[in-house]
Amino acid sequence: MIATPDVVAARYRAEIRNEIDAHDRPLKVVGLLSGDYAPSRTYAAYTRKACEDLGIEYELREAARLDLEHAIRDANADPDVNGLMVYYPIFGNEQDRYLKEVVDYRKDIEGLHSFWINMLYSNERIDLDAPQPNKAVVPCTPLAILKMLEANGAYGSSGHEPAANRTVTIFNRSEVVGRPLAVMMSNDGATVYSFDEFGPLLYRGGQAEETDISREQALASSNVVITGVPSKSFPKIEAHELNANTVCLNFATVKNFTAEAEQQAQTFIPRVGPVTIAMCMRNTLRLYHAYQKK
Repeated sequence: MIATPDVVAARYRAEIRNEIDAHDRPLKVVGLLSGDYAPSRTYAAYTRKACEDLGIEYELREAARLDLEHAIRDANADPDVNGLMVYYPIFGNEQDRYLKEVVDYRKDIEGLHSFWINMLYSNERIDLDAPQPNKAVVPCTPLAILKMLEANGAYGSSGHEPAANRTVTIFNRSEVVGRPLAVMMSNDGATVYSFDEFGPLLYRGGQAEETDISREQALASSNVVITGVPSKSFPKIEAHELNANTVCLNFATVKNFTAEAEQQAQTFIPRVGPVTIAMCMRNTLRLYHAYQKK
């Protein structure tokens, strides 16, 4: 029986709640929102609900996109703010990358600042430079994907290489999800084929290599297939392309698999959203203990 995102998220929320209950004061997360992009507002509502459930104070601050940098800097400077989320897209271009760098990495619960990304790509798993050394923060959605795979028996929970002997195909190479995920899984021992509109890459040991493997060849060799293509024009993965024992996960809002492929998969995981938010809350605690706890 599949471990659903709601069940997995509930397990992590229980652990987080127990730790928060032991604190002298409540933690506070601020969400920064600009515009009326419906998925961002939905994500903000889910974040609020998760925070309230855990006893974390949540404040949504809205700003015009040209005022958002100032709003981020205000939250950075506010000693009462323990965690900060920005609901992207804001500009939908490289300016969003700039805003990720404006966020203080010591409050970046999404793990998108280059400080954390550089640690991830260097496979540095402990932040030894923090006042209280702690595990490094990693991007929430890639981490949520690994937790979902682990809960469903497709990923090891411990050991030096928990993904050893796994072959994985990922359709998405964004800097927010796909590339960090490929690096994380390959650092954990998996062979990872990464596809986007610019073609395939092979990841081994955290490093990318050129490859001319086709979609069909990659899928035929994979134990795990992960997709996050937010386009209805993406040719959906069909049942005949998959092995009988493949674990499939779709984290995009658009379905990337045919109904027949979903049925054929050994396990099909259609979303990870609740676990992503749980990982953000866990990162809030991690940053508090590393940088903010007196």
